[in-house]
Amino acid sequence: MEKPVYPFVAIVNQEKMKLALVLNVINPTLSGVLIRGEKGTGKSTAVRALADILPEIEVVKDCPFQLAPDDKAICSECFKVDCRSKRMSGEDVPVIKRKIRVVELPVGATEDRVVGTIDLEVALQKGEKQIEPGILAAAHRGILYVDEVNLLDDHVVDVLLDSAAMGINVIEREGISFSHPAKFTLVGTMNPEEGELRPQLLDRFGLCVHIEGVKDPVERVKIMERRADFDENPDGFIARWMEESRKLTEKIQQAISLYSEVVISRELMLKIAEYCVNLGVDGHRGDIIMLKAAKTIAAYDGRKEVMLEDVNTAAELVLPHRLRRKPMEEIASSVNYLFGSE
Repeated sequence: MEKPVYPFVAIVNQEKMKLALVLNVINPTLSGVLIRGEKGTGKSTAVRALADILPEIEVVKDCPFQLAPDDKAICSECFKVDCRSKRMSGEDVPVIKRKIRVVELPVGATEDRVVGTIDLEVALQKGEKQIEPGILAAAHRGILYVDEVNLLDDHVVDVLLDSAAMGINVIEREGISFSHPAKFTLVGTMNPEEGELRPQLLDRFGLCVHIEGVKDPVERVKIMERRADFDENPDGFIARWMEESRKLTEKIQQAISLYSEVVISRELMLKIAEYCVNLGVDGHRGDIIMLKAAKTIAAYDGRKEVMLEDVNTAAELVLPHRLRRKPMEEIASSVNYLFGSE
C-alpha cells in the first residue's frame, strides 16, 4: 500500500514556496527552485504533496529513461534490445500510467551515480553501448529533490543544473557518448547555517525562496491541528481537502496549456531590464528567467497577458539570490521597496 501523502493545499502559509514549486511544474524551463531555510518548515512535505496531485503520465513499461509512448528519441541507441526492436519497427509495447515521481538525490552521490555510466569493456568487445542509467534518467518527467544541495560536490551540482537547463543528460567515457532526455523539475533545499552555495551555482537556480517557521501562535496551532488530524485519520483528512486539490490540479493543467499563448508588452520587458540593472544583477540570466516567470504567473492566473503585478511577483522569486553585494535581508528589503511589495 502507498503511504498517504499530506495534501499540498492543506499546508499552512509558506505561500512563496508553494508558488515557486507550482510555477516550476507549469514551466520546467524556469530551471528549478532553491528553498533556503531552517529544518522542519515543510519543504519535503510540499514537494511530495505537489507531485501527488499532478496528473498521471503514460510511460513505456520498464523503460529506464521514462519515455512517453510517442517518444522514440533514443530508442535506436537504447541497450534494451527487445524493446528497441519493437519500438523501431512500429510494434506496440506495454504502456503504464503512473504518478509523477519524486526522485531524491543522496548527499553523498557521485557523478557516475547521478549521470550514469557506460560499460567500456562491452563497448570495445561487442561494439554495443551498455548503459547503466543514473539518477537523471529516473528523474525524467518527474521531480528531482536535492536536500542539502549546498553539501554536494560543486561539480555534481553543476551537472544537475546543466541538465535542468538543457533537458538533456550526456554520459561520456573514453570517447564513447550517449545522451538521453532529462527534463525534470529541480528542487534544491539548504540551510544557510550549514554553508552557502558558490554565487555561480546559486545564480543558476531559476527561482529562490527563503522560508522560516511561522511566528504567529494561532497559525502554529493550525499547523499542529492539521498534522494531528492527518496522522490520526489520513484518508478522512485527504478526503476533506480533495475538492481543493482537484481545483489546483485543473488550474495547473490549464496554465500549462495557456503558457504558450501568454504575451508581454515591450514596456514591461524594458521594466524587467531596468529592475535588473538598478539592482546590479550580473549577466542576463536574471532578465530571461524573470520574463519566463512573469509569463508563467499570468498563465497560472488564467490570463494571456502579463501585468506589472506579475513582473513584481516574479522579481521577488528571481532576483534576491542573484544579488551578492548585500546581506540577504537587505536585498529582500530593497526588492520589496523597489517593486512596491508589502
